[in-house]
Parts: sequence; structure tokens; C-alpha cells
Amino acid sequence: MSKDIAVKVENIGKSFHLPTESTSSLKRTIVNYFKGIKGYREQQVLKNISFEVNKGDFFGVVGRNGSGKSTLLKIISQIYVPEKGSVTVNGKLVSFIELGVGFNPELTGKENVYLNGALLGFSVKEIDQMYDDIVDFAELSDFMNQKLKNYSSGMQVRLAFSVAIQAKSDILVLDEVLAVGDEAFQRKCNDYFMQAKKDSKTIILVTHSMDAVRKYCNKAILIDRGEVKVQGTPDEVANQYSLDNVMQKGSATIIEDTNENTSEVTEAEESNKDKEDKVIDDLKVELVSEPLIEYGDRYVEFDISYNVLKDIKTYIAFSMTDLDRNVWIYNDNSLEYMTSGTGLKRIRYRCELADINQCKLRLGVSIRNDLDEPFAFSDVQESPIIIVSPKPELTKSERISSSGVLTRNGSWIIV
Repeated sequence: MSKDIAVKVENIGKSFHLPTESTSSLKRTIVNYFKGIKGYREQQVLKNISFEVNKGDFFGVVGRNGSGKSTLLKIISQIYVPEKGSVTVNGKLVSFIELGVGFNPELTGKENVYLNGALLGFSVKEIDQMYDDIVDFAELSDFMNQKLKNYSSGMQVRLAFSVAIQAKSDILVLDEVLAVGDEAFQRKCNDYFMQAKKDSKTIILVTHSMDAVRKYCNKAILIDRGEVKVQGTPDEVANQYSLDNVMQKGSATIIEDTNENTSEVTEAEESNKDKEDKVIDDLKVELVSEPLIEYGDRYVEFDISYNVLKDIKTYIAFSMTDLDRNVWIYNDNSLEYMTSGTGLKRIRYRCELADINQCKLRLGVSIRNDLDEPFAFSDVQESPIIIVSPKPELTKSERISSSGVLTRNGSWIIV
């Protein structure tokens, strides 16, 4: 293995046996064995995972809950043994995976520091040299002689994280450390990560925060159902993760025609005799363009179709809402394109998205009459999500803003 590689993971596979029934006797176990009844089902958690972490990398691992991230970190940390494949670690590795692992609640904070340090392979003399720095970072000098069971969860995570980062390891493995602790602790984590990045320390970080991935990491992977789905830059991985979490499944076929009167309306009326007050039926909203829009792409296209069951005038109103900040960035409520009569209405829009940077947009649609009365809305399942990737090079003011630049600017045309 090259000297520049800190961790090399090759074709890792791991599964667990989940019991489907319990046996209380040896006889039943033997009978089940000869009948071919296993009494468990096999869950494949990781499948052929391969990647390399170079020395000095801040490496992000992301994925939805249950995707296998924590299992992967436990294999890298030699807590689990893989069924296939291998992991090679070049240097001393310290992991901070689960709160409380290696701690004894009946011992004091000070005793736990020495216990945890011993588990990490440090001598008493080495821990003596690190002890003051550990306590200073954790800000627990007044509590080190109290038993750990009297600590709050936030105090415990401060102490555990402080031990991990003061251990002077070559490689640090962290699992969701940013998800716990108070604001002051998270600021300390931020300061530590920024300094570690500056010092080219090798860190592997599991997180659900895409802001953290973009801010700290230089490489990342996305794990989905035990497999590496994306491996690349932080932006590529973060965009795909966001897309996977907001994508709506099962969208219908894109329709090109407009304003057709068909027998479908008569069939709809026949099937809805008990709903005589219903005016609009079968509202569908579909993206024509890709849901992931690279910065600089000028527009997004989408189709809207609906049935009008009564002879009235209707028009389409739509908006785009920034999901992270819960604000409208675009709202079109124009009466310029009004349709009349019953029938299946179908239309395609192209909406300009000038100067919009790094955000998730929900496209909401309503159908209204000429008095601006709403008759139908797209619900959450019918409202597509559009992800705009971040601007490649940010100005100083843009870097200061954690959310990027968002300019309200838009127009639409009928295609």
C-alpha cells in the first residue's frame, strides 16, 4: 500500500442474522435444523464497499439511516470483522463512534479518562501529559471527581470527544459528533475541525449535515443500502444525498399536448356523481428538466395537467419555496393565461432561475378560477423538489453567508 494512503477499504461485505423465531429447548433447535428451518434471516448490511482515504484527507461518509455507515466505521475501527474484503490502516487510529463506549458510569470523570486512554493504547504517563488539555477542552474541571452517572449526556459527549481529539492519533474516526452537544460545544467542534483541516489531519466523519460535508471535507462517499452510490467531491455527494431525500417516486408520463377535450372527462363525471361539488380532478405536476440543476443553468421546465369537470374559466398559479429557509423565492399568480370549458388541460412551463445558489425548492401548484378562488392544490407527494447546486467560486460576501446567495428573480414562458 502506498505510504500516502491512510485507510484502504477493499470489497468489504458484512451481514447480520436477524432471528425470526426463538427456541427454548435443544430438541426444538435440532428439529428445526434437520427441517431446514434457520430461525433467522440474513440482512446484508454492506456490499463490496471500496475506497481509499489519503493522509491529510477530511473524508465524509453520508447516507440515510440504516444505510450501513456506522457498521462501516466499526469495521474500520476493528470493532466488527468483515465477512469478506479487507481494511488496511496505516497509522494509529482513534474512533469516537458511540457515546459512552469505554466509559464506566460508576467511575469518576477522571478515572474514566484514564480508563478510556488505556483502551486506546496509551500509558499512564502519556495520559498524564494529555489530562489537563482534555479537561480544558471539555470544560469540566469542576466535575472530574464526580461519578459519570451524574453527568448529563452533553457533559459525557464533551469528555469523550475531548479524549478522542487529544489522543494525538494519526487518523480520527467520528460518527455524528455534530448531532449532539450544545451550541458552545458545536462551536468548539467547528474550531477544531477548521484547525485540523488546516493542519492536514486525517479525519473520517459520518454526518447527516451537508453543510458540514461542504465546509470541512475534501472527499466524500454516499452509501445507499450498503453500497457506494456516489464517490467524489463534497458537492457531488451532498447534492445526490439531498436529491435522494426529497425525490418523489412514481411520476407519470410527460404529456406534450394542450387543452384537449376527451371522453376522460365524461368518465370522470360518471365516477364522481356523489361529488357534484367537485370542479377540478386529477391534478398532476411533473418535472421535465432534471431535478438537480447545476449553477448557471438558466431555467427549469415542468408540466401541469388537470381535468375541469364544470364549464368554468381556470388558470394555473404556482410558487417555488426554499425548503431550508421556508420562504417564497418565486410566486406566479398571473391571470394572463386563462382557459375555459371542461376537459383535460395540459401545459408546459419554463421558469427562469437566475442567480439562485445552493438551495432546495418545492414547486407548489394551485388551480383557480377567474375570481381567484382556489379549487385544487398539489399536495406534498405531487409537488416536485428542485435542487440547485452551489456556485463553484464564491465571493467573500458569499463565503460569509452559510446559506449562499438567493436572489428573487424569475419569469416563465409557455412552451
